[in-house]
Amino acid sequence: MISIKSKREIELMVIAGNIVYQTHKYLEPFIKPGVSLLELDGLAEKFIISKGAKPSFKGYEGFPNATCISVNEEVVHGIPSNRKLKKGDIVSIDIGADYKGYHGDSAWSYAVGEIDDDKKYLMEHTKQALWEGIKEVKPGARIGDIGYKIERYANAHNLGIVRELCGHGVGNNLHEDPDVPNYGSAHTGPVLKEGMVIAIEPMLNLGSDDIVVEDNDWTITTLDRKPSAHFEHTVLVTKDGYQILTGE
Repeated sequence: MISIKSKREIELMVIAGNIVYQTHKYLEPFIKPGVSLLELDGLAEKFIISKGAKPSFKGYEGFPNATCISVNEEVVHGIPSNRKLKKGDIVSIDIGADYKGYHGDSAWSYAVGEIDDDKKYLMEHTKQALWEGIKEVKPGARIGDIGYKIERYANAHNLGIVRELCGHGVGNNLHEDPDVPNYGSAHTGPVLKEGMVIAIEPMLNLGSDDIVVEDNDWTITTLDRKPSAHFEHTVLVTKDGYQILTGE
């Protein structure tokens, strides 16, 4: 069931989303060669707690850390470790914050030092695919309109689309109805209504669509081991369009 958020729920989600945004901004200066994934995770956890929130991901279905940090060919759900970032890596950091029982959720991909042109292309066009999807959000539009625009943009730029994973509703649960796929047909799927909150999150690959789950049962990587990028915002459907809850 797709929930319509009350004014009070939206107020809490605005705060939760802003904490997620602030956490990303706080981490940015630390994302450089030589930093370990566990260091970034620890910084994020302390920052979220300092804002009066809790990391949404820690303990979620047994996930051990505050953030998901995925490097290069890792698509999503990377478990932070002592691995250190190297110049030329790209890293996606997925952050959730639980503020008084309501969640914000946003992933962003970052370059570690200077990266090659292929990775720049992947990041640029995955980020733009997110905006292509967000621009469709307004009352009366359908979930399929979002996926259709993301898929069309990804196909036009020859990027693989991760189809097994998708965006989702957000509220007092981290993942709620509806699913928000990164592909689809226009004018299909649930109708968007004022007060709905959804996470839109294209995950695009420099190679094929195909993915594999690693032995830890969490981390998902590209089958061909080519890089993947991930950009995500939590978005509120407003009376005449949308409001991004996890950005400025």
